[in-house]
Amino acid sequence: MDWSMDWSHYRFHSVWPLEADPDAVYRVLERPDFYPQWWPQIREVTQTGETTGILRFRSVLPYDLVVTARSTRQDPARRILEVAMTGDLEGWVRWTVTPARPGTLLHFDQEVDVRKPLMRRLALPGRPFFLANHTLMMRAGHHGLRTRLQAPPPHVI
Repeated sequence: MDWSMDWSHYRFHSVWPLEADPDAVYRVLERPDFYPQWWPQIREVTQTGETTGILRFRSVLPYDLVVTARSTRQDPARRILEVAMTGDLEGWVRWTVTPARPGTLLHFDQEVDVRKPLMRRLALPGRPFFLANHTLMMRAGHHGLRTRLQAPPPHVI
């Protein structure tokens, strides 16, 4: 066991196959204000500026994580979205949308350090639970996005 490891550091990679047009996937992802409508664990999104906002999320474990997110890359041509985060998690998230047959592959990459004090205190014994919690959240996000892409687009006023 490597005791020098920072148990509060996480690196995630997920790939979600989707039966949808890549541009349609990108359009849903570039609207974080709608995430709570299709991703149940994202409880609240509050826009604080043109490219910033506060997100509150909770999966199965009984704690909320709150982050301030700032868009660092919006590239519709390459279908890449990147966000820097501070708060209970500090780091970054990247969505990369790629065409596939049939449909789309959506790559989710995240690298964060946990800053929430309780999670830092429980970093070593809680790590398996935190990882499982993240896995369940991602599974629900994948399911919610698939459902969202099958629904008609939201009416924007």
